[in-house]
Amino acid sequence: MTGPAIRVAGLVRDFPKVRALDHLTFDVPAGIVFGFLGPNGAGKTTVIRVLLGLVDPTEGRTEVFGMDPSTRGNDVRLRAGALLEHNGVYERLTAWQNLDFFGRAWHIPRATRTARVRELLTQFGLWDRRDETVGTWSRGMKQKLAVARAVLHRPPLVFLDEPTAGLDPVASASLRDDLARLAGQEGVTIFLTTHNLAEAERLCALVGVIRRGRLLDLGTPSALRSARGAPVVRIAGHGLTDQVVEALATVAGVGSVAREGDALVLRLADGADVPAIVAWLVDAGVGIEEVRRDRASFEDVFLDLVADESRDVPGAGPSGGGP
Repeated sequence: MTGPAIRVAGLVRDFPKVRALDHLTFDVPAGIVFGFLGPNGAGKTTVIRVLLGLVDPTEGRTEVFGMDPSTRGNDVRLRAGALLEHNGVYERLTAWQNLDFFGRAWHIPRATRTARVRELLTQFGLWDRRDETVGTWSRGMKQKLAVARAVLHRPPLVFLDEPTAGLDPVASASLRDDLARLAGQEGVTIFLTTHNLAEAERLCALVGVIRRGRLLDLGTPSALRSARGAPVVRIAGHGLTDQVVEALATVAGVGSVAREGDALVLRLADGADVPAIVAWLVDAGVGIEEVRRDRASFEDVFLDLVADESRDVPGAGPSGGGP
C-alpha cells in the first residue's frame, strides 16, 4: 500500500476529568522507526491505544494502513505487534515454548512456525538459551523475547512502549541494535515511545514531541537540533569562581551558564560574539585552557520544548521543525 502507515488528524480523547489528547495531527511514513517522546502522562500510551482500536477518539480521525481503528480494530490488530506495559511472556515456559505457543495462537503452520521461532531466537541472540525457563532470565533477555513475540507473525507495524525501560546500558544497546535491524532488514514500521533520548536520536528517522496531549514539534532529530538547538560553547580553565560565573550570565550574548565538571557550558543567543566573551573571561582573571563550540544536544532541545509553558496556549503546535 502507498501512503503513510499511520495518519492522525485532529485527534482528541477526553476522559471524565482530563483531556488526554488535544487535537493531535501527524503522519508516520511506512518502514521507519518513529519516536513518540514526552514526559510521563503526556498521552503517548493513549495514542497507541487509540491506534490499536482499544480506545475510541472523542474527536478527530486516525488511520492505520488506511483502516479506521474505531471500526476495524480487529483488522488493525491482526497487522500489528505490540509490547506495552507488560512483556507478555510466560515465565514458566522456555523461550522456544513461548514463541511456539504464540505462533499457534496466530495459526502459523507448524513448519513455518518452527522456522520462524528459530530465526527470531537466533536473530535476538537467544538460540543457545532456547530450552531455559524464561523466569530465570535477566530483564534484558525477557525484553528481547517479548519483542520477538511481538514480531513473530511478521506484522508490518509494531508498537513498543518504553521497551528499554529499566534495562542496564549494555542490555539497552543490544536491544536497540535488534530494533534497528528489524526496521532495516524486515521493513517494519516501529512506533516507539521512550524516555531514552540518546536512543531516540540514534534509532528514529522521525520524532514527535508531545506534552499534555499536544504535539509540540515533529521532525528528524537532526532537524529539531538545527532548528531549536542554540549554539553552545564549553570553556575549561582555572579561576572560574562563582562570582565570575554569576557575572558572566549578564554578558551580552550569553543566554545561560552551567557548570559541567571543571568547565562552563554557555548557551548563546543569536549573534553572540564568542571571542568577546572569551576576552571578558580573560579580563576577569580566568586562565583559559580550552574553548569548544558545539550545538545543544537532542536532550537539551527536548527539555527546552517540554519546559516552555507558553506552548500550553491553545493553538500552539509544531513550529516548522518537520521533515
